[in-house]
Amino acid sequence: MDYVAALVPPVVMAVAFIALIVTIVKSQGGANKAKEDAAVDAAFARAEAARQPAEGSGA
Repeated sequence: MDYVAALVPPVVMAVAFIALIVTIVKSQGGANKAKEDAAVDAAFARAEAARQPAEGSGA
């Protein structure tokens, strides 16, 4: 029975990892993709706008 006790944790971790990957793959795209892409684009635009004045005044 020691081999069962030794195999249970890796099997549980493998199942959890597979469930995580399946969840990540299923959450890609779908109805919220455009909203998520817009939020990321807005964050990049804010970061770029905040960075540009600092670069221009540092000469």
